[in-house]
Amino acid sequence: MYAITKKIQVVNKAIILKDSFINDEISPSAELKFICCKCSHENLVKITPYESGFPIFQLYHENKILSVDELLKNSMVKETQKNMLHAGEFTVNNLPTLYFGTDCESCAAKYIVIFSYGEKQPGLEILSVSGIWEYAEA
Repeated sequence: MYAITKKIQVVNKAIILKDSFINDEISPSAELKFICCKCSHENLVKITPYESGFPIFQLYHENKILSVDELLKNSMVKETQKNMLHAGEFTVNNLPTLYFGTDCESCAAKYIVIFSYGEKQPGLEILSVSGIWEYAEA
């Protein structure tokens, strides 16, 4: 799990086996499985609340890594509802949204994981994965 620091180009969206985790499925971490676009290897990534990921803002700030247009075009994030702007102007499921880079365990293809985590309502914690995209450095 790492921060992406260079400009990237989205290549393909990987198949994920489960994209939403609720309450006990998140503790101590959510186990996210995805299929590599290049070699079809099944990968496992663990997302630990309050430990995993980097703010989504780092991706589109000054278009350093990805532009807002690319994020929206690839359905990586959506514009946040006005009453939830405290979570950021672009989010997944109107919750604080994070990302991280990871690699295929088999062929080392590079991927970006975008997810949100938070309390949707009292007693309901949700971790929603927007998706996992293969990327190439631009």
